[in-house]
Amino acid sequence: MHALFVYSLTVLDRSSIIASMNKLDNKRRTQIVAALVEGCSIRATSRMIGVSKDTVMKLLVDVGEVCATYQDETLRNLTCRRIECDEIWSFCYAKKKNVSPEHQGILGYGDVWTWGSVLV
Repeated sequence: MHALFVYSLTVLDRSSIIASMNKLDNKRRTQIVAALVEGCSIRATSRMIGVSKDTVMKLLVDVGEVCATYQDETLRNLTCRRIECDEIWSFCYAKKKNVSPEHQGILGYGDVWTWGSVLV
């Protein structure tokens, strides 16, 4: 019975069950975003704020979509004289040299680079 119930929730549209779910107030949303911006991990953020990791992830996806829309609409036809760029190196799962052969070349395993820029 439990598996059937979980399956029925996954095939339902998320908006149809949102009325019965708890909603985060703006204060807690702000706390979550602030913690993530300061570099806290998703797990640490969920512990500090007292919400589930799934809640943090869903909010992070929503914030990302809003930021992408804002940047797409706002950052057009810029007359920049200088652009400052930088990169950040990190890794997922393991560093490239330690990734097992079965995971070599698969997205989500090994070195990860993020590039950023500031338009001046």
